[in-house]
Amino acid sequence: MKAKELKGLEAEELQRELQRLRQQIFELRFKWQNEENADTSQRLKAKRDIARILTILRERELAGSKHKQ
Repeated sequence: MKAKELKGLEAEELQRELQRLRQQIFELRFKWQNEENADTSQRLKAKRDIARILTILRERELAGSKHKQ
């Protein structure tokens, strides 16, 4: 997913997407350990999406704390 798409989502939707991506990484790692044909590039894409989501959540958290001060 692109950052622009992620920024349009609500916090709850981002949390669900984060959970889904973490589950996907787990499953891909499990497949790789069992020597199934797991696409390793999918793991990298999922990790990058997780980083994007966490960055957006952190930006929102910091923006909220600035408004409170």
